[in-house]
Amino acid sequence: MLDTLDAAAVRRWCASGLAALRRHQGEIDELNVYPVPDGDTGTNLVLTLTSAQQALTMEPGTLPEDGPTAHGRALRLMARGALLGARGNSGVILSQLLRGLADALGVVPTVAGRALAAALRAASTAAYAAVAQPVEGTVLSVAAAAATAAERADSDDLRTVVRAAAGEAARALARTPEQLPALARAGVVDAGGRGLCLLLDALVEVVTGEAPPGPPPVTRPVRPASTVVRETGSPEYAYEVQFLLDAPPEAVTRLRAELATLGDSLVVVGDDGSSTGSTTWNVHVHVNDVGAAVEAGVAAGRPYRISVTRFADQAPPAPDGRAAVVVATGVGIADLLGGEGATVVPGNPSTGELLDAIRATAAARVVVLPNDPNTQAVANAAAREAYRLGVKVSVVPTRSPVQALAALAVRDPQRRFTDDVIAMAEAAGACRYAEVCHASREALTVAGPCRPGDVLALVEGEVHLIGSDLVDTCAAVVDRMLGGGGELVTLLTGADAPAGLAEAVREHVARRWPFVEVQAYPGGQPHYPLLVGVE
Repeated sequence: MLDTLDAAAVRRWCASGLAALRRHQGEIDELNVYPVPDGDTGTNLVLTLTSAQQALTMEPGTLPEDGPTAHGRALRLMARGALLGARGNSGVILSQLLRGLADALGVVPTVAGRALAAALRAASTAAYAAVAQPVEGTVLSVAAAAATAAERADSDDLRTVVRAAAGEAARALARTPEQLPALARAGVVDAGGRGLCLLLDALVEVVTGEAPPGPPPVTRPVRPASTVVRETGSPEYAYEVQFLLDAPPEAVTRLRAELATLGDSLVVVGDDGSSTGSTTWNVHVHVNDVGAAVEAGVAAGRPYRISVTRFADQAPPAPDGRAAVVVATGVGIADLLGGEGATVVPGNPSTGELLDAIRATAAARVVVLPNDPNTQAVANAAAREAYRLGVKVSVVPTRSPVQALAALAVRDPQRRFTDDVIAMAEAAGACRYAEVCHASREALTVAGPCRPGDVLALVEGEVHLIGSDLVDTCAAVVDRMLGGGGELVTLLTGADAPAGLAEAVREHVARRWPFVEVQAYPGGQPHYPLLVGVE
C-alpha cells in the first residue's frame, strides 16, 4: 500500500492501466454503435496510452528536466506521450486529463489524498475546457464525478481518496444513458467513460494493492442500422480530421474559433513545450470541408501527422470479409491504390497508424502492402498486434507502389485467403521495379562515382545507371529492365517530373520494344521523377 504517488508508482499505474484497457478493448469498442475509427474508443484509448507508456520508458539520461519532482517528470512524460499519440476524440480528451494531473501534481512535493483530489479537479476542468461543446453523459461527466467524490472525501489518506474517486466514477458511468439519449437508445454506457473507470481502477490497485470489483462488462445489443449513432458529434458531418500542430497559443485561439464554424466534435489540447522548446497541440474535429480544416491549421502554424477519415467508407463488411491496407506517398499513387479497393496510409507510418488502418477496415482478414523496405518491420509489428485483436493479417513484402499495383490486380475473393496472399506475393515478386532520382551528394556507388545533380537509376534498390539527362536515363533503365524480358511497363511520374517525361519514355518503348504495353499514371511521389515497374 502507498501513502504517496511517486515516479515508480506512476509507471506502474500507466502499465496497469494499459493492460486493463487492452483486456477490455473489444468490449469498449462494442459500446460504440457507429462503425468508424473515431468510434473505436477502446482501440483509440489503447493506442493513446501505449504512446504514453513508450514516453515513460525513455532512458533516464534523456528525460527532460521538466518540473522539480521525479513524479512530476514522470507524469509530464506520460501526458506528452499521450498527446502526441492521441487517437480520436476519446484519446485527445484522455491526453488532456493526464495533462491536468501532471500540471497539478508536478509541483507538489508529496502526492497525498487532498493533492490528488485537487489534481483530479484540475484534470476535469482542463478536459471540459478543451472540448468546444461539452456534452454530459460522456467521459467528461465521469471525470467530474470522480473529482467531486475525491474532494468530498476530504482526506490526506491517498487510499481513501482513490477509492472514493473510482467508486463514484463507476456510478457516474452507470448514469450516462440517463444523460445522453443516444446511449439510452443504443442500450449502452459511454465508451470513453468506461475507459476512464478502468484507469481509475488501475490506480486503486497500484495504491492499495487491491483490485476493485468494477462494473460488469457491457456489450452492445444487435440493433438495426436506423439506430446507429456516433460516439460524438452530429451525423451531418462526413469526415474526421485530426493532426498535430506546432503553433503559439494566440494562433490556436483563432484556430478554435474557425474550426467551430466548420464542424463539431472539436477538441484542441496542447503541451506548453517547456521540455521541448515548442508548443504542440492535438487537433480533432468532424467537418464536411476537409481542405478548410487543414488550411486553418496551416494558417495557425505547422500541422503534421494529418489523418482524415470518411465515415461513409467505414461500413463493416461480412464477418469473413477481406481488406487490403497499403502504404503510399503521392496523391496519384494513393488514388490508384484506393481505386483498387485498398485502404491507403500515408508514407512512413507508425505501428499505431497501420494498426488504426487495419482496424478501420473492420475486416477479419487483411493483407498489408508496405511498399518500402523501411516500413516492412513496422507492418510486421502491426500485423502481430492485430492478431492479438482477432484480425488475421498477412504482410506481402512489396518494396514499391508498382509491386502493390501488380499484387492488387490479381486479388480474388473467391480464393482461400491464404491462397490469395500467395498469388499476390507471386505477382509482386514478378514485378521488377526501378526508381529514378537526382543525386543529393557526392558518393561512390556500384555503378561508379556520382556528383550532386547527377541522374541516378536504381533497379531493385541498387544504382545501375548514372546519367546527366533525365529522359535519356529513364529510357536507358527501361531498356535494361526489358532486356531481361517483360510484357508490361508501368510508369508513375513524380510531383517534380518535367512535362512530357512519361510520353517520351512511352515513345521510346514503342520504337525499341513494339510488343510491350506501357501504362503511365501521374503518381505525385516526392523525390523520384519516375517509378518504373516491369512485368
